Amino acid sequence: MSLTASAHSIPGTFKQRLLIDGRHEVVTDEPVRLGGQGSGPSPHELLPAALAGCIAATIAAYGRTKRWELGEVAVEVEYDNKDVPRRFDVDIRLGAELDDDQLMRLEKVAQACPLRRSLEAGFDFHERLTAPAPRALERRPSVGAPRRSAS
Repeated sequence: MSLTASAHSIPGTFKQRLLIDGRHEVVTDEPVRLGGQGSGPSPHELLPAALAGCIAATIAAYGRTKRWELGEVAVEVEYDNKDVPRRFDVDIRLGAELDDDQLMRLEKVAQACPLRRSLEAGFDFHERLTAPAPRALERRPSVGAPRRSAS
């Protein structure tokens, strides 16, 4: 399965209109300190948000299949984008009481979230940059230059 996202810049701003799989629209912006208006998350901020959402959804789906009452599933991801290698600290809180076996199983389920598996596996990037070819400049005589007659 392939997923597609496209970004279209909003002229005169650092905002980007993202279209995800042709169905969902998100607007990103840079923080004020970087010249943006801070009117949306920066693209970099979407990564830990996506990971938190994936882990929460994966745990909730598993709990549903097991018919376990999980209560609220809350996932907080802190992303250290300056550390090398990059680092995620993940804090998962469940609203219901569960036994140790259930907690161990849900911890493994959280570690198997599809986005986390993708991040751990690594990526290959294949990029292509295109732009319209420059128009040929039309040669016009300079103002005051004598015109040549065709003979």
